[in-house]
Amino acid sequence: MTGSGHSAAELHGFLAYLARCLAEGRTYTIFGFSGKQVRDIIHAFDYVTAMYMLCLSPPKPGAVYNIGGGRKNSVSILEAVGILEAVTGKRLTIKYLEQPRQGDHRVYITDTSKFRKDYPGWGIKWSLEEICKELAAKERKKNGRK
Repeated sequence: MTGSGHSAAELHGFLAYLARCLAEGRTYTIFGFSGKQVRDIIHAFDYVTAMYMLCLSPPKPGAVYNIGGGRKNSVSILEAVGILEAVTGKRLTIKYLEQPRQGDHRVYITDTSKFRKDYPGWGIKWSLEEICKELAAKERKKNGRK
């Protein structure tokens, strides 16, 4: 989950941290898998919207749902670098470490089909590109640039 309020840190929230590294001219370290590990990205707005729908119409007893960005909002670290470079017009300096982080997944994509079936009015509104643009704008503003 991410968005303009995300506090970026090296070992979690990779997309917000990528935007931060680009804005501040930092070197970004990729841990293992040659940067090809895939994550799905969900904007906090889309997540909160899902929770709001649960409040309006409580789920069936015992229902369990997965909420995430799904396949449409999935991206590898290398793909995310490319998107953010295109959005910012900057080049990122990358350092590769062959050793992946302990417990890191190669691919994680959330299957939201059960939630979408039970709550057909819900869907991802924030695309990956829109999220990247928002994160880049936040970093520009934070660093005193428009």
